[in-house]
Amino acid sequence: MSSLVNTKFAEWTCDLDTRESMISIFGHIRDIPYSLGMPTYGFMTAAESLLASGRGSCGPKHHLLAEMYRKLNLNVIFATFDFSWNDPDIRYPNALRNIAARLPVSHHLACRVQIGCRWVLMDATWDPSLEKAGFPVNREWNGYSDTQCAVRPVPSAVRTAYCRTATNEPCRSKEEASLCPLDEEKDHWNAESRAAYYAKKISLLTPEERNLTSVFYRELDAWMEILRQESSPR
Repeated sequence: MSSLVNTKFAEWTCDLDTRESMISIFGHIRDIPYSLGMPTYGFMTAAESLLASGRGSCGPKHHLLAEMYRKLNLNVIFATFDFSWNDPDIRYPNALRNIAARLPVSHHLACRVQIGCRWVLMDATWDPSLEKAGFPVNREWNGYSDTQCAVRPVPSAVRTAYCRTATNEPCRSKEEASLCPLDEEKDHWNAESRAAYYAKKISLLTPEERNLTSVFYRELDAWMEILRQESSPR
């Protein structure tokens, strides 16, 4: 763990027990403004760049969460969900909606954390200022329950009795004791496996899809900044 990550870990967990530390870490990472335009520094990891820039997307947010939770001696794996940015629940401006409708499938990252005998879905993606636009923000977490998935997973061709792809709800019952993925969830036991999976998916995009995605990311970041300014105290 780097000195920057160590410093924040000590700050966020000072005088707290394990459960309180988990809740504190989750809340601090969730509150970091979501951004797809996070600057990268060649000598820093994604988690370090997130802390240095003060903004970042689901990838660096959950790499940081995994790194800090492992510091608490918790088992953590990465979970990828295929999804569409064209979510009807998000109240996009018309121009953004038109772009979102033309985008290819994207690949969201969250974590699963072993708490007792359960693998709990942890998603710290959206900061609270985005809630009014329809983004499913996990405002409160009790330290042991599943959080809401930040995206609406693309439905699987084969549905299972316990999976619900029509909502963002985690597909787990309180009685479920083993790792039970959502529809279209791909789990990765380490960061290298997830990076290889993501790189393979991205390599399939056409130049036109890459360009359109870049435009969407820039416009999405700009709109999110407007939402935050509107939410700031006058």
